[in-house]
Amino acid sequence: MSSDLARKRPNLVNNPEKLVFMDSRLRGNDGVGVLPMLTINSALHWWAKNRRDVVALSLGGDEVTYGAWAGWIERVAAHLEARGVKPGDRINACAANSLDYCTLALAAMRAGAIIAPLNARYTAHELDEIVADHGSSLIVCEPGQWDKFTGCGVPLIDMAEIGALRTGDAARPAHDPKPDDCVIIISTSGSTAKPKGVMFSHRTMLAYITANAMEDGALRDGGGVIVVAPLATSAGMVQLIHYAVLGCTMYLEPVFDAQRFLDILVEKKIVSFGGAPAFFERIAALPTFADADLSALKVVTVGGARVTKPLFDAWKARGKFIRQVYGQTEAGGNSTVMPAALAEAHPEKCGWGGVFTEHKIIDADGNELPPNTEGQILIRGPAVMLGYWNNPQATAETLRDGWLHTGDIGTIDELGLITFVDRLKDIIISGGLNISAAEVERAVMEFPGIEECAVIAAKDDRFQETPLAVVYTGGAALDVPALIAHCNARLADFKVPRYVAVREEPMPRLATAKISKPALRTEYADAHLTLPKVR
Repeated sequence: MSSDLARKRPNLVNNPEKLVFMDSRLRGNDGVGVLPMLTINSALHWWAKNRRDVVALSLGGDEVTYGAWAGWIERVAAHLEARGVKPGDRINACAANSLDYCTLALAAMRAGAIIAPLNARYTAHELDEIVADHGSSLIVCEPGQWDKFTGCGVPLIDMAEIGALRTGDAARPAHDPKPDDCVIIISTSGSTAKPKGVMFSHRTMLAYITANAMEDGALRDGGGVIVVAPLATSAGMVQLIHYAVLGCTMYLEPVFDAQRFLDILVEKKIVSFGGAPAFFERIAALPTFADADLSALKVVTVGGARVTKPLFDAWKARGKFIRQVYGQTEAGGNSTVMPAALAEAHPEKCGWGGVFTEHKIIDADGNELPPNTEGQILIRGPAVMLGYWNNPQATAETLRDGWLHTGDIGTIDELGLITFVDRLKDIIISGGLNISAAEVERAVMEFPGIEECAVIAAKDDRFQETPLAVVYTGGAALDVPALIAHCNARLADFKVPRYVAVREEPMPRLATAKISKPALRTEYADAHLTLPKVR
């Protein structure tokens, strides 16, 4: 580079990691400057210029284009800075999915803060633990959530304050995002009673998105997608970032309604659709499914549970091959997707990893196992989490020698195809939401008179799995309705046991003296048929 050019562009030459605009010729028509860095926000600004009039978000008829959304994000980011938010500060959000919520998430990243979504279905008790662990500097919530945070000592603002900045003068936040800044903490239910915060950076999330675009390509040109998962979950937040970076049009749906979803698939020419098997089962059961025009749909993926043959065949009859995925929050999303060409021959398998992601199966001693041998699934790749927030011990246990130890059981066959078998971690997946059995057990054990408790999954026609509390009282009578009321006060409704089994004898035990959940799962395999629902 010549010395003359260096004098004209000193910031670019002297600070290559801090690329900033030198004059208005490099700014957009809306006054928003592109951030030429490997960051999520830089992708948004790119689409603001190249897909300026393309709808980015749509919810209930309310829409915002990429051009307008970029300016809104900048205004909110500058507003957060004016409120005293500094790089690295944690901002909690507790609300239903909305355009305002999506904007807050991207604006927090733009200001250098960390967005830490909270499940709006959680109780005040659950939320208090998470907020305290995050050491949050600000909570943004809906009015209906306000009372849950009384006395937490963290400033509260109404989500409507974000919406009020949808229009206005152009703004320029002071912070320049960096690729390796932590931008999100997702609370996940693991094998422990308390949720752990999974951390991601711009770089880890972009690695996931880049690999997905390279491997599949269905969304390289944008297109319509549906987002129904709550933004408080990894599924919801990862989809938001994934589709925004790829310049897609996102149709946000507050609840799943089979006919409504089928109508969107057809009318909006949705390109990619993924979710729990229950979504696809209910859509396929509609009388309108057989004649629906699904020609635009290129990718159909399922996770959280195995695809049954009847379900696979129902969508195959429409020319759509359901592809099984595998992943977890700590892996950054789906770490492997079944290739389309192999989906029909191996509908139960999850693919062979990604262009940047490896898997292997190990035994209890850490030895890699031969093909078709069950063991723990390990994942290595650039999309894997940075670690657990404020929990170095759990991070060290989970991330070892460059590999993510998933706590899941699986196999890899001679072709390298992965089959998910079971979860070592004691998690119940109900309607796509993770429930820590240990967290439910802790709540149940706080109820007077219960000597032992084990929470396992019971089958459920609607949600695939639902919590079943197996309790032992030493022969004393148990007031089940009072127990459920006790749990309702401490747990989000989807975590509260739907079935309660009162045993007349102590729990079965393993040689280690731990409660034998495998034995309980066998004993109560038909609990959904033999026990009454308690809620």
